[in-house]
Amino acid sequence: MMILKTNSLPLPLLRIIRDKGTEYPFTGEYNDLDIPGTYLCRQCGIALFRAETKFHSGCGWPSFDQDIPGKVQRLPDADGKRTEILCQRCHAHLGHVFEGERMTPLNTRHCVNSLSLDFVADLEVEDTEEAIFAAGCFWGVEYYFKRLPGVLKVEVGYTGGYKDNPSYEEICSGETGHFEAIRVVYDPKKVNFEKITKFFFEIHDPTQADGQGPDIGEQYLSVIFYYEKTQQQIAHALITQLKNKGLPVETQVKPVSPFWPAEEYHQDYYQKTGKMPYCHHYVKRFDD
Repeated sequence: MMILKTNSLPLPLLRIIRDKGTEYPFTGEYNDLDIPGTYLCRQCGIALFRAETKFHSGCGWPSFDQDIPGKVQRLPDADGKRTEILCQRCHAHLGHVFEGERMTPLNTRHCVNSLSLDFVADLEVEDTEEAIFAAGCFWGVEYYFKRLPGVLKVEVGYTGGYKDNPSYEEICSGETGHFEAIRVVYDPKKVNFEKITKFFFEIHDPTQADGQGPDIGEQYLSVIFYYEKTQQQIAHALITQLKNKGLPVETQVKPVSPFWPAEEYHQDYYQKTGKMPYCHHYVKRFDD
């Protein structure tokens, strides 16, 4: 099932993906990345390029001499001079393609905006889906989700509030309406939304109404953000199951809204520091 992530994309991404803008050269997250994996469409999650086809062109944007067959569309650009490339499935703007430069034996350079892409360290993934959860301090939620088989990427950030591009200090003030949250990219051939949502309920206390553990405040509340009706229905069905078991679940279910990645020092926090989660632990709550 294709999930379009447009409603969760902040304005800087929409200016590229929807409005066909271009990010400044040498500023993109993936310009210098050189590790094995796969580059996905940021809007729909389908695999577009394998890292083995990436090369350093010196142009300031990620460059690939080959796409995954059938996944990238070419169209004459509005300027009448260049060839635009888009995601074949959702038509997200990626960048432009150039030929005849003799930079690689394939003589082709797909020049792609980093903001149009997601990267996962998986060599074979073909398609992905996405979920967004809030369950207290995002360090601990990220720690557990990164260990769930089938999960390809976990990014911590802020969502659900009123201010564009909020900082951690602004979130902590409690005046932006945002929640600390995680964005989970997963392989639907290996895990589904129901299973990861069950996991969400099992790594935090969904009955706490004022935060999570010792972290008190609106930014630490338990929330499931849904992209479409099926995710919403699954979330409510699981809450009903837990309430039928006698758990007074306080988890909210909300539609997705722009997800703003947190500052770099928050990403992979426990891996960087060697510490362990202090308010999250696993408790089995479902029979299967």
